Amino acid sequence: MTSERPLIDAASPHPPAAASQLPPSQPEPPVRADHLGFSVEVPDPFRPSRRDQPDPSASERELHEGGEYRDVAVGEPSPEFAGNAVRTAKYSALTFLPRNLFEQFRRLSYVYFLAITVLNQLPQVAVFGRGASVLPLAFVLFVTAVKDAYEDIRRHRSDRRENNRLAAVLAPQTAGEYLPKKWKHIRVGDVVRVASNETLPADMVLLATSDPTGLAHVQTVNLDGETNLKTRYAKQETQLRFSHDGHVAGMLHCERPNRNIYGFQANLEIDGKRVSLGPSNIVLRGCELKNTTWAIGVVVYAGKETKVMLNNSGPPSKRSLLETQLNRETVILSIMLIGMCITASVLAGIWLLNHQRELEFTQFFREKDYTTGKNYNYYGIGMQIFVTFLMAVIVYQVIIPISLYISMELVRLGQAYFMGADNDLYDESSRSRFQCRALNINEDLGQIKYVFSDKTGTLTENKMEFMCASIHGVDYSSGKPACGSSVVVRTDPQLLKLLNNDSSNEEAKLVLEFFLALAACNTIVPLVLDTRDAKQKLIDYQGESPDEQALAYAAASYGIVLVERTSGYVVIDVLGDRQRFDILGLHEFDSDRKRMSVIVSCPDKTVKLYVKGADSSMFGIINKSLELDNVRATEAHLHKYSSLGLRTLVVGMRELSQPKFEEWQLAYEKASTAVLGRGNLLRSIAANVECNIHILGASGIEDKLQDGVPEAIESLRQAGMKVWILTGDKQETAISIGYSCKLLTNDMRQIVINNNSKESCKKSLEEALARTKEHRVASSIGSPYPVLASESSGTVLALIVDGNSLVYILDTELQEELFKVATECSVVLCCRVAPLQKAGIVALIKNRTDDMTLAIGDGANDVSMIQMADVGVGISGQGGQAVMASDFSMGQFRFLVPLLLVHGHWNYQRMGYMILYNFYKNATFVLVLFWYVLYTSFTLTTAITEWSSLLYTVLYTSLPTIVVGILDKDLSKSTLLAYPKLYGSGQRNEKYNLNLFVLNMLEALWQSLVVFYIPYFAYRQSTIGMSSLGDLWALASVIVVNMQLAMDIIRWNWIIHAFVWGTIAATVICLFVIDSIWVLPGYGAIYHIMGQGLFWLLLLIIVVTAMVPHFAIKAFTEHFVPSDIQIGREIEKFEALNQVNRSEIPMRTFS
Repeated sequence: MTSERPLIDAASPHPPAAASQLPPSQPEPPVRADHLGFSVEVPDPFRPSRRDQPDPSASERELHEGGEYRDVAVGEPSPEFAGNAVRTAKYSALTFLPRNLFEQFRRLSYVYFLAITVLNQLPQVAVFGRGASVLPLAFVLFVTAVKDAYEDIRRHRSDRRENNRLAAVLAPQTAGEYLPKKWKHIRVGDVVRVASNETLPADMVLLATSDPTGLAHVQTVNLDGETNLKTRYAKQETQLRFSHDGHVAGMLHCERPNRNIYGFQANLEIDGKRVSLGPSNIVLRGCELKNTTWAIGVVVYAGKETKVMLNNSGPPSKRSLLETQLNRETVILSIMLIGMCITASVLAGIWLLNHQRELEFTQFFREKDYTTGKNYNYYGIGMQIFVTFLMAVIVYQVIIPISLYISMELVRLGQAYFMGADNDLYDESSRSRFQCRALNINEDLGQIKYVFSDKTGTLTENKMEFMCASIHGVDYSSGKPACGSSVVVRTDPQLLKLLNNDSSNEEAKLVLEFFLALAACNTIVPLVLDTRDAKQKLIDYQGESPDEQALAYAAASYGIVLVERTSGYVVIDVLGDRQRFDILGLHEFDSDRKRMSVIVSCPDKTVKLYVKGADSSMFGIINKSLELDNVRATEAHLHKYSSLGLRTLVVGMRELSQPKFEEWQLAYEKASTAVLGRGNLLRSIAANVECNIHILGASGIEDKLQDGVPEAIESLRQAGMKVWILTGDKQETAISIGYSCKLLTNDMRQIVINNNSKESCKKSLEEALARTKEHRVASSIGSPYPVLASESSGTVLALIVDGNSLVYILDTELQEELFKVATECSVVLCCRVAPLQKAGIVALIKNRTDDMTLAIGDGANDVSMIQMADVGVGISGQGGQAVMASDFSMGQFRFLVPLLLVHGHWNYQRMGYMILYNFYKNATFVLVLFWYVLYTSFTLTTAITEWSSLLYTVLYTSLPTIVVGILDKDLSKSTLLAYPKLYGSGQRNEKYNLNLFVLNMLEALWQSLVVFYIPYFAYRQSTIGMSSLGDLWALASVIVVNMQLAMDIIRWNWIIHAFVWGTIAATVICLFVIDSIWVLPGYGAIYHIMGQGLFWLLLLIIVVTAMVPHFAIKAFTEHFVPSDIQIGREIEKFEALNQVNRSEIPMRTFS
């Protein structure tokens, strides 16, 4: 059976019963003691958002380090603290130029080109005109500066809109009059009134709300991406004071500003009393007030000191693998440059030695100025060699392409646009498109070898469905699902009958106690909604955890309905009888205890402690001696539920005596008002009271897999990627999910490492390593090549390791053993891992191999893992911190397949080719210049004009590569998805490696010889001037490199045609324009040579001769040693041919 959201009567005949008269110590939930340590992390099955907390707590860390706290006078604005104006823009009008230039020149290549430009300004070594030499660097700097300026202008506009928003602020010395005030003018100490659906202008401590109990609801989607409502409370002392006087006065002592959005410690001195304040009493800037008419608070942090601004830092800067490898080729090109410069300068020195006596009569080396008798334009052989070396550096510096970096940025921008526009990456459920948040690592998507994935919310939907329960050792799991309900809850007929027919017997009382614990021990907010029937209301449960929501709906489906929650009590409809339970204390979940508890005063005037948490935590506080059979039965049921892939938790209860309650109350009040060390005190108090628990039962909740997850994992594995699942769930649940998503199969042999000491971990790792070696040896018999254990015939190894073992392995000498075992296994599944352990596992691979790693997750507990990996992907959904820290974000796990196999492949292939092509085309041109120097007495003069030299890299040959880098596709999307193994070309660096670089340099050498020497021998006896010959060399170089580009293009379209052939036409036009300007050297040169038929014949011969080796290499490799990519193209070609052959041709009919 299933149950929908609970319906209640608009006017219940059963009023809430009076609560116990025991004085509640703190009516509000206590401070949230969140502190993630390095211990084992078990997921909070009822509050995943708490598993998302930073580690360690920034607030506690600062206080422990001796940090000071601040004093805030309520209602008295203080100029001592930061104002509320925010600024996300990087530059101002005055700082833009110097700061932007400083940031750009952090690239060493730009410093190199700047040095070349400065060098060319010296008269002794100037080769090009001073203006022309500045143009390339100035162009690159200008384009980048325009892009940065545009982005910063948008930030300025956003800041202006934000700072000029209005808020209602209490006017000083007035009787509760609130006046509109711009956000930027709000100060710490101001009292602000916020209406429903308005955004909070600063971090504020709640003083009063429209709810008589001080309750307020906020939505934090702008802060952490979570769309569900959170509850916040005004203290009863300030709420009552405001209701009587209309204002609140007092002194607030709070911690310094910090980044922890889940932590806050403070106290308020009011009417001679000190009131404790915690995370449940503060509302943060950027949140929206929901379902609350108004709320009033005092500003404690403003502007840049608010938590949202302190967390407003982007993901860490990452560099792609190709860009890192590019440095190697840059060094090689630098060596080539130095070699050419040394060659030219040494040969120049030899020439000077051989012509010493002729220098006085040589045009460029006159030794004396006969009018003055001094040396002229000559500095001695040694100095002349040095000057020649510097001139050679200026002439040949273009071998390192200055346009490459800006070309890469433009290509990545185009690639990001097409990835975002791909409908295959669009998530209909969340209506979110793919976002590229880090443009500089697009190509890394095509080289991923390891995929590290979170489970909850990443592989699963994070939509919890209550499936079954074990109550006092009895398994109730016979519920059947039904369709048509908005919230699905499986209800067991036996349980329903037990509760409805006979609630007086002992078994029924235990069942009722179990569901009362589920209804009371949570932070769920019930929202009462109208229905078509005015006599009935619909209750919608809002909470920070889907698990808690599922448990609340489960309790409601059995007749125990949470109807109302305030800061001091809850109202529960118990089988039609509304009862009030006073909340005397609430110890929320933290990763040390791995459980939460609530102390309530029941209608029968008893005080009870309800506890729920992970089994590993709960069984340690249960009094097993009194109910051993119950514990054993519950453990068996838990194992059963986990084996089915269900998320489990254990529920318990303890009745507190009056002395025990008073002892707890006294310690709790003291801890709650402490500013320093409050979290540790509260945890200690919770641990003291959470003992001798009577076990009520356990629950099983299903978190279904997302659509397409098994197929996606299979595709990734076929593509040669190793998929590791890192989850906080217990081992049985993790294994079950592994089978569900087809990561684990029945033919795999599992290696399990689950130990409680370093020695046992070491022994298990040694045994596992020995087992992997045995498999490798057995499988390599008869094979000439070594075989991994994971590739052994008939046997695939899967490693399963738990977080407790990782405590003893990571950051010790054992992690090297773990690395050896893990890399020998095809599948690795890590369960019960803490957030920092996730990052440690990623680092285990990243720091020991050159393989590319990708981490994907949806919550803040995945942030450290996402930032540690080479590529971080965030799942956009209810949790937003993973997205904010990621390099890419998308809506579903299955989108990894088109992202990596299609776009990642395309990005890598295009970028690798573009980089090599840029090196090749510039080397071709520089070598043409080098050959010319050999015939000019090594004087570093150039036949190609300086403007043609500069335009060659900036205009003639750069634009086609950018367009091809964005639009060309070596294979279609359907082929790449149909054959995942084609992805392996990126993993093997087939498109960019040292061999390809050398091959490109050899082609550049050959083509430069062809371009230079064919015209040289054709015109050496003619009267054609060097400027005319230089135009032929320039035009021939552009045509040759563009023809090679055209030969390598796979998919043509009109845009590529326009740029490839258009740049050749543009080169011809530019040559005409340059040679038509009479003040420039070579005036009219192009007209002298282009009118001859030999000119056009030579161009044809040059292109054909230059292309022969490239064509021959392509024909040979594609025919005799084809790559996987070439085979894929042949498959596409034959499939297209077969489709044409299979098409039906209509036949003519006889009339």
